[in-house]
Amino acid sequence: MIVSAATLILLAPALAVIAAVVRLSDGGSVLYRQTRVGLDGHRFTIIKFRTMLEQAERDLGAIWSVPNDPRCTRIGYYLRRSGFDELPQLWNILRGDMSFVGPRPERPEFTREFRREHSYYDLRHTVRPGLTGYAQVHGWRGYTSLEERLRHDLYYVRNWSFALDVRVCFATLIRGWSEKTRNGA
Repeated sequence: MIVSAATLILLAPALAVIAAVVRLSDGGSVLYRQTRVGLDGHRFTIIKFRTMLEQAERDLGAIWSVPNDPRCTRIGYYLRRSGFDELPQLWNILRGDMSFVGPRPERPEFTREFRREHSYYDLRHTVRPGLTGYAQVHGWRGYTSLEERLRHDLYYVRNWSFALDVRVCFATLIRGWSEKTRNGA
């Protein structure tokens, strides 16, 4: 939490610039809030910079975003590619909803579906979800194989250590936590 608070303070000017650009790009809200499933299956509200059109899910409901998603705003595309859309989640870390490293939190709609497909899916909820994670730094993020993401998430859960967290953080800094995925998105 201390590192999160310090990072928020340090990045405040950059966050302000990103917020202004998002607001000026289409006049909509700057932040996007969404319910996610975290530690022990508890729900929390994740905060991100808005990257999609204001009412992107009004007609379709909860759907998985896809590479080159037409619902993405012009600036949103760049924020996703860089991973900067995730920076407001430092607030989620400060609140205790998330950690720096852990499996990415999913939406309840998707969690229900994944539980039906994989009886061991909830094992990933035995640790706090993370801003970055073992699966992400290995390219299993976004529109990629659920089985591979889950395999990597469970590896992290079963082998958690401070050293593993440090390795994931360094890999994130080197590779970024951008939208680049195994499918070339």
